[in-house]
Amino acid sequence: MSTEIILIRHGETLWNKLGKFQGSVDIELSEDGRKQAQALKKVLKNDFQAVYASPLTRAMETAHILCEGTSLQAIPCEGMKEINFGAWEGLTFNEIKNNYPEEFNAWRTDEKEGPLVGGDLSLLNASLRAAEAIRTVAENHQGEKVLIIAHGGIIKAGLIGLFEWKMTMYHHFYVGNTAISKLNFRSTDDPVLESFNDTNHLKDASFFIV
Repeated sequence: MSTEIILIRHGETLWNKLGKFQGSVDIELSEDGRKQAQALKKVLKNDFQAVYASPLTRAMETAHILCEGTSLQAIPCEGMKEINFGAWEGLTFNEIKNNYPEEFNAWRTDEKEGPLVGGDLSLLNASLRAAEAIRTVAENHQGEKVLIIAHGGIIKAGLIGLFEWKMTMYHHFYVGNTAISKLNFRSTDDPVLESFNDTNHLKDASFFIV
C-alpha cells in the first residue's frame, strides 16, 4: 500500500510581500496568508490522517487552520524548519546579490554544496535533513495520507535530497504560498513526485496571490 505525503508551503507573510529571505526568522502569517490557508482547507476536505509542521509560527499557524474541525493536532517537525540563511536573512534577493557577490555566485552555481553564509552552511545540509524528515514521516505512516506544512526553501531542498538532484536545481523551480506538492511512496525508499506547486485553490478564492 502506498503512502501519500502532501508537502505544503505556509501561507503568505509580510516578508513574502517584501521579497525578504525569512529563513529561521519567526514571522507570522499576514491576513492574506490566513485567507490562503482557509482556501486550501476547503479543497483538502479534512482528507488526511496526520499533520506535521515546521515549528516556525508561519507554518504552525497554517497547520492549525488546516486541522480545524478534525481531531488532529500539528506535530512539530524540526527537520522541515526553513533553511537558515545566516547573514542573508532579512535581505532581498537583490541586496544579497549586491552585498555578497562572490558568495551569491557560489550559491547559485555550485552543484555539490550550494554554500551559504552561516546558518545551515549549505543547501546540501538542508537537503539532507529535509529528505530524512520526509522519509521518516513516510515510514511512520505507511498506507496513510499525511500533510507536512513547511517552507518554500526547505521543500525544494527536500526534493533535491530525495531525488539526488544537483544543488543548482534549487534555483530553477518555485513553490508558491500554500502550494500543494504530492509525493507517493511505493516503499519508504521509492518516492515518486506526482504533482508540484498546485495553487488552483487560490484562483477560486475572493483574491488571487501568486
